[in-house]
Amino acid sequence: MGAIREFTRLTPDALDALERAVRERRRVALRRRGTEYVVVAERLETGERDEALEGRLPMTGELLEFPLRELESFAVLP
Repeated sequence: MGAIREFTRLTPDALDALERAVRERRRVALRRRGTEYVVVAERLETGERDEALEGRLPMTGELLEFPLRELESFAVLP
């Protein structure tokens, strides 16, 4: 098994990885404002001005929304 790829910019490859994570309901580790979250990817929302990842916390089931422009980094987990 290879190393887990961490994305620090929203490149086409990074967006493809997020889209794949949503399709496969994969876990995503992400960092926003210095805090790390691990969520199960549920939806990639595309609005007029902003894109956001919606993810569910595995422990509580709470659905959180993460605007992609606020992410410092993320990695799709195996």
